[in-house]
Amino acid sequence: MDSGGAGGYAETLLKLLQGLEPDQTHGEDAGQGTVAGDAEFGLVSVDQGPRLGIGMDSCVIPLRHGGLSLVQTTDFFYPLVEDPYMMGRIACANVLSDLYAMGITECDNMLMLLSVSQKMNEKERDRVMSLMMRGFRDAAEEGGTSVTGGQTVINPWIIIGGVASVVCQPNEFILPDGAVPGDVLVLTKPLGTQVAVNAHQWLDIPEKWNKIKLVISKEEVEQAYQEAMLNMATLNRTAAALMHKFNAHAATDITGFGIIGHARNLAKQQKNDVAFVIHNLPIISKMAAISKAGGNLFGLLQGTSSETSGGLLICLPREQAARFCAEMKASRGGLPGAVGQDGGVGDGQQAWIIGIVEKGNRCARIIDKPRIIEVPYRGSVISAQEASNNNTSPLEGQLT
Repeated sequence: MDSGGAGGYAETLLKLLQGLEPDQTHGEDAGQGTVAGDAEFGLVSVDQGPRLGIGMDSCVIPLRHGGLSLVQTTDFFYPLVEDPYMMGRIACANVLSDLYAMGITECDNMLMLLSVSQKMNEKERDRVMSLMMRGFRDAAEEGGTSVTGGQTVINPWIIIGGVASVVCQPNEFILPDGAVPGDVLVLTKPLGTQVAVNAHQWLDIPEKWNKIKLVISKEEVEQAYQEAMLNMATLNRTAAALMHKFNAHAATDITGFGIIGHARNLAKQQKNDVAFVIHNLPIISKMAAISKAGGNLFGLLQGTSSETSGGLLICLPREQAARFCAEMKASRGGLPGAVGQDGGVGDGQQAWIIGIVEKGNRCARIIDKPRIIEVPYRGSVISAQEASNNNTSPLEGQLT
């Protein structure tokens, strides 16, 4: 589950979540399974396996029957875009992303968590919430699952999220602890969604807009905002399938702690003495310029800027990474995030090799002067109602 936080909040949350960890078992109690806390509030139970520290994306619960495991994750947040349909899609994609980060491509069931604002009148509530629920449902169906229930409350704020559950065989998920020196780091969505969403809000705030108007036009802000929405609403399902095909050793999704926060969490989980070094930062076009113009807004270039429903950060064998990226980019048309029944057909998403895994002390860093890869806009979402039928061209960019 996403932290929903960034920067200094990460350290505080990780410290708090350590309280969920039981003491290590020893002696005759050893081998009964261990439980560890998760930076994203998930708990992991691995029967007769190594202790896994904070940083996992989903809970993995061994069941009593036939060597199966129940994998679950939950997430929720406040709306961050103006389009309620797209907000529903984004919320669902964000929940499913934690399963995809473990290489799981199927979801057996989803529940929806919904908070209706008491400040909305009946007309607003009926229109907005129905579109949001439709977007969530459509994204769930795109992921091959359905929404069977959930919980709705009345609250001062709109909140949307969900719970995703799947029962798996051991070979259906990839534990995030197998990175080895010589691997490379691959990222499957560009960074910069927080900057893009905020820049769009600043169009109506003169004192904010005046700080960035010299580096970006209003039209480009709108395009970046649409691009951010498309990226956030895109499922990571194809990437999850390709993790198996190309022998991924570990992965996590990039969300509230930013790329460096999640890279550090992932590095801490590794069985081997490794370190992650990030050389390249793929960023939605013009968002790096906005960040600089605004005085290093959100720490985008330092990797601390929050992402919502971001891409997967994957540790892959060096010889497999380029082929992984090529298959990600292979287009089959349709809304980004669609996946073939065999799980091996690309969906027009770009992916980038952004760094390396070297011998180290389970840490992660971005080099002093990372290469900024400007990721161009693919197009705009015409309307919420047309989103599910929108055909977008593959993202053309540079693979490093």
